[in-house]
Amino acid sequence: MPKAALAKHRPWLLAALIAGVSYFFVSDDPIGGVWLMLWKGAGVAFLAVYAAFRGVGTDGLLIAAVLLFGAMGDVALEVSFLVGGGLFAVGHLIAIALYLRNRRESTTGSQRLAAIGLVVLTPLIAGLMTYPLTNWTLATAYSGLVGAMAAAAWMSRFGRYRVGVGAVLFVISDLLIFAREASVLPDLVTGWLIWPLYFGGQFLIAVGVVQTLRKDRNLPVA
Repeated sequence: MPKAALAKHRPWLLAALIAGVSYFFVSDDPIGGVWLMLWKGAGVAFLAVYAAFRGVGTDGLLIAAVLLFGAMGDVALEVSFLVGGGLFAVGHLIAIALYLRNRRESTTGSQRLAAIGLVVLTPLIAGLMTYPLTNWTLATAYSGLVGAMAAAAWMSRFGRYRVGVGAVLFVISDLLIFAREASVLPDLVTGWLIWPLYFGGQFLIAVGVVQTLRKDRNLPVA
């Protein structure tokens, strides 16, 4: 049974990796159009399918929903920053609910300090970079939500070196997007970093949450 399960569900992770990694190399295609938008969303969409099949219980459905909204946000960002950001915001709210449902029983002072830093510094850095651009307040508010998501992930019982680090990578990727839009950093830098950090973060989050949920039920974790 475990081998059959692996053969059935590992392909979703492989498909996610293929789609996510390959998109990085075609993302600057000037004539991409709709097919490129769908390609962009495919990586995280496959992660959502993986989470839906391999996740367990309500928390499994929640992480699948988080990834689904992320995939839709990836596609929508190519049309509208506001719509894409709104979809991601919904996903972050679901993620916060998931992580708060799974709070770590005990935390150290340094862990709490790191969480506070994510909540405070993420919107502060975003605001300093984007002010006085149009919609800088929205960028700051959205970054506050991303920081809260990462802080909740860091304080959750899910593996910190997967889910916690994945959420921090997500934060860095979003801050680099704002740095690019505000011309704080050149495209040469942000273009190489944004997608790998973002997709890597989503991959770590998906695998880390699913594996923890399966360990709870003594199920094969892969």
